[in-house]
Amino acid sequence: MIGLLASIFLFLIIAFRTNRNITGNQIVHIWLFTIAFQCTFDVFVEIKYDGYWYFDKEIEWIDLLPHLFIIPPVNMMFLNWYPFKSSIYLKGLYIFLWVIGILIYESLTLLPQPFGYFNYGWWKLSYAAVLDPFLFIFLLLFYKFICKLEKASS
Repeated sequence: MIGLLASIFLFLIIAFRTNRNITGNQIVHIWLFTIAFQCTFDVFVEIKYDGYWYFDKEIEWIDLLPHLFIIPPVNMMFLNWYPFKSSIYLKGLYIFLWVIGILIYESLTLLPQPFGYFNYGWWKLSYAAVLDPFLFIFLLLFYKFICKLEKASS
């Protein structure tokens, strides 16, 4: 629980204090998209197939905290600092470095409680290593879609 609460506090502070590029409307869209996407994925991998779980295998209200307050601000930071006008090489390197950072963070969440809060069933860190770049690309596509909608409505 200590690790979760510290992460929430740190990620929220960093995401909102360093934000220079993402509008309030975009933040709401990213936040809700992230929650919906993560919950949809977790319904299958976490709940149906016991791939991983938060705290313990039972569904509890506390399980909402990572869904609501960990991934959304991380996605804000990723998009805020993304090098949109750089070369494809730098964009790829940026995604690669973020994946490494997320894998390190996920490893830390596997520590025993009170510092860790995440547990593996059959899921492995290597699965996340393969999946995370695609999730970032999907997030980028959604963000570009939001930007086009905003531009078309103004």
